[in-house]
Amino acid sequence: MSQLRIATFNLLHGQPLGPDGAPRPYPADPGAPLAQAVAALDADVLALQEVDRYQPRSGGTDQAAVAAAAMGASDWRFAAALHGRPAPVAGWVPEPSGPSGLRVYGPGEVGDDAPPSYGTALLTRLPVRHWRARRFAPAPFGLPLRVAGRRGLTPVPDEPRAALAAVLEGERGPFTVVAAHLSFVPGWNMAQLAGIRRWIADLPQPYLVLGDFNLIGAVPRTVLGGATALERTAPRARVRQLRAARRARPVLAEPRRRRVREPRARLQGWYDLARTPTYPAHRPAVQFDHVLAVGVPRAAVGPAAAPHAGVSDHRPLLVRVSL
Repeated sequence: MSQLRIATFNLLHGQPLGPDGAPRPYPADPGAPLAQAVAALDADVLALQEVDRYQPRSGGTDQAAVAAAAMGASDWRFAAALHGRPAPVAGWVPEPSGPSGLRVYGPGEVGDDAPPSYGTALLTRLPVRHWRARRFAPAPFGLPLRVAGRRGLTPVPDEPRAALAAVLEGERGPFTVVAAHLSFVPGWNMAQLAGIRRWIADLPQPYLVLGDFNLIGAVPRTVLGGATALERTAPRARVRQLRAARRARPVLAEPRRRRVREPRARLQGWYDLARTPTYPAHRPAVQFDHVLAVGVPRAAVGPAAAPHAGVSDHRPLLVRVSL
């Protein structure tokens, strides 16, 4: 069975960076560095975060469409978490005439006259059975963060986030892929990740959840496993029914006492398909970008890599999986 190339990449709006991590100007064709980076990944499924659409800072490029063309994607979606323009330190200035809330764009909207937007994308070479998207509200407060091109820490407000899910057709049948970009606010991002697990509960396994979660180590897989365990916990009403049925049974000469216990919540087999630093791109030290899975045999997972891409302060994360 052939292996699929599954990747996630936080684009930092396709910003070219030098070997030392310093920003470089966009070339005459502002989408060219992004197209080159995506083509080099040769991914069958690609999740993108911090994606610009018609933003002046990135040359007015529809970055999801550029990436789709570069990888030869047969289908894709871009979920705009917000419509507006970035403002230094202040976050985002909303577009007065733009849509409010979530808006999803695809191949049919290429070249439209929509206002500038920013969000998350999911692109695939595989047949798609079903698409869905959701938007997460920002945390009510921000944090001081390191920002590319600035010294020290910069106070940064949180922003709306978007997630996309697709049911794809693999050689072994359907499976679900999620592309997400989560808040950098601790706790808030964990709640968003748990919400994603509940959001896809009715979609077919195996599950692959990809993206920049702003979480490190075992935290993402622990959150997803905990959310799954809560879903599997039997409701107390069912426990009461079992107890009532036991009391209604005829009394035996030597009755046996049995305690009806609420089933214990058991963690599912969520695990990381790749463990390697992805940030900062010029000298990776931590892994914010993840490919997590459940229902995928470990024997089906091949090598992983985080190659240097020449754009963004994150490195893409690429893993091979048989599905």
